[in-house]
Amino acid sequence: MTKIDDIRDTFFQECDDLLEALNDGLGQLGDSADDAAFDDQTVNAVFRAVHSIKGGAAAFALDSLVKFSHHFESVLDLMRSGKVQPSTDLLKTCQKAADHLTDLVASARSGNDQTSLYDQDLAAKLLAFGNSDSGEAAPPEQDFGFVPMIIPISLDFYTPTDTSTFIIKFVATYQLFANGNDPVHLFRELAELGEYSVSTDTSELPDFDDLKWDDIHIKWEIRLTTAHDLSDISDVFEFVDGLCALSILPLEDEIAAESPQLTEIAQQTTALMEPDAPTPADEDQKLQRATTEKISASPKASVRVDLDLVDKLINIVGELVINQAVLTQCIDDAGLPESSQTRASLNEFKSLARDIQENMMAIRAQSVKPLFQRMARIAREASDIAGKSVRFETLGETTEVDRTVIERLVDPLTHIIRNSVDHGVEDPARRREAGKPETGCITLSAAHRSGRVLIEVSDDGAGINRPKVLEIAISKGLISADAVLSDSEIDQLLFLPGFSTAKVVTNLSGRGVGMDVVRSAIQKLGGRVNISSQPGKGTTIAFSLPLTLAVLDGMVVNVAGQTMVVPITAIIETLRPKAEDIHLIGAEGYVVSIRNKLIPIIDLGQAFGHRKQVGRLSEMVLLLVESDRKQPWALAVDGIYDQRQVVIKSLENNYGHVPGVAAATILGDGKIALIIDPEEATERSRPQGQMRQLQGLEEV
Repeated sequence: MTKIDDIRDTFFQECDDLLEALNDGLGQLGDSADDAAFDDQTVNAVFRAVHSIKGGAAAFALDSLVKFSHHFESVLDLMRSGKVQPSTDLLKTCQKAADHLTDLVASARSGNDQTSLYDQDLAAKLLAFGNSDSGEAAPPEQDFGFVPMIIPISLDFYTPTDTSTFIIKFVATYQLFANGNDPVHLFRELAELGEYSVSTDTSELPDFDDLKWDDIHIKWEIRLTTAHDLSDISDVFEFVDGLCALSILPLEDEIAAESPQLTEIAQQTTALMEPDAPTPADEDQKLQRATTEKISASPKASVRVDLDLVDKLINIVGELVINQAVLTQCIDDAGLPESSQTRASLNEFKSLARDIQENMMAIRAQSVKPLFQRMARIAREASDIAGKSVRFETLGETTEVDRTVIERLVDPLTHIIRNSVDHGVEDPARRREAGKPETGCITLSAAHRSGRVLIEVSDDGAGINRPKVLEIAISKGLISADAVLSDSEIDQLLFLPGFSTAKVVTNLSGRGVGMDVVRSAIQKLGGRVNISSQPGKGTTIAFSLPLTLAVLDGMVVNVAGQTMVVPITAIIETLRPKAEDIHLIGAEGYVVSIRNKLIPIIDLGQAFGHRKQVGRLSEMVLLLVESDRKQPWALAVDGIYDQRQVVIKSLENNYGHVPGVAAATILGDGKIALIIDPEEATERSRPQGQMRQLQGLEEV
């Protein structure tokens, strides 16, 4: 990869941060859309984000991106100057512009042609906002192609009033070009401020044979007549500060040859042109020292790391954990006493391995904020298609999750958000009849819960129409006509393949694909999906996910002679029951009485087909777990071997989804052990009607 490729990659990485800041700012402005004025600092932050993207795009000749950014920042500039008044329509257009800017950046990053992607209608709407309140004529589309060194540019649409003339003297350093900048782009920026001309001084340019690529011998002088002030002109050079020698003087000051400022720029220029000027290597060392000093003085320094490298390190850590388990097994087999030096060293090794693993997980962990911003766009687009007014809110944006988990959440969350808009939130007329605000609300939240991450999508719509869901399920043969289901069981019907309540196929729904795909995708992540709804008040769909897909703390158990692993985060407590605490319900169901509460028992040996009948429960160990619907269960196992850290190995690629099994791991003796999914194991194993019988018994 060449150096220019590195710089290009850095630009797109910075675009991610700038787009995030842009969406943050627009979100903050959305709360003040109907106020008399926007917050100046927020508007400035939004403007700078778009301006920075435009400047970087110009350096790589990304013309469509430059052109659209130019239209976008023109409207933002009018907003911050007070020439365009705030409105909900304006904010909605700006949000669409931010979405389109994101698409253009993504297209440019992948090397695709942006011309066909460019939204002329949206650009025209941005121009219309700029013209409606400013009273100025719309500027014609500008040609951002390459121009000669001497650039006489006259902007026909620009009619300066109360103008001043400035003389700008500019000398670039080689670092300016090494960072992907080009003076011609700065000159184009100046072209937007007024009438100007550029002249070059090549008097110190050596012969071609003596020319060195890293020596700069050209000086530029720009004469600018503009209605803008000195600060606006200085803003053009904001991103090359320290990479050039610069002087900006009013014409009358320039005439005074003894001007201290002019003398200073002359000295800077002379220093840059001296034959004994610092070499590129010297400048690199100076820049490195400055960077080091800045980092050491900074309270928190950060570096960019290739994610592929992080993934490789994560895999190495996983192998380290397996190696630690092998050593533990070997020492156990050797029968070494607990007080031996070997065991003490092994314990230190375990501690170090855990510290490395936890820190590597922290490196790969990412905030869900970019994902939430992407979902905000999905909600806006879906509400436009559905013709509904929807407000999108987020909570817990700083929650950190393994980046692999975040990447795989995009499709499931997209399905849920679209369904919430299409099926959840009512149209304005129905909301008025129900005494609700015409604008519906969808809330996306994230939080850490008991070693897992909980992501919820809630709406304030009509809730699930359970009679309708039951009717459709019966008509499609998904359940028998005489089935008696609880509200929770009816809600779960939405996750059956091919189930759909939509009567018409639209861009949002009606194809019978969606919720079953959601559940499958979440299960592949080792997660669970839960749905709850209140008629007339809304619906909440929750994802419970592991924080990482690499390593977990597990309890190694004996299940009918087979070694299995149960995630520690799923276990509330363990106990060995007394015979008098175990009761039979119906023909095949067992419960255990714990603190005056009856809890259903699932024998994992029977559930996974290792034995035909339930074992002697009074001689087994019960692991108390809780489902996503807050229903406690007791998993019966034959014994507990150990509690240890295990490496997660996915089964999906080789075997597909195995019911009741989340993944597999390699133990210290080299054997394979299955990692149980407690939620799915209980769901697929519980006797039909057991919960209803249990509820009736407790009521009595």
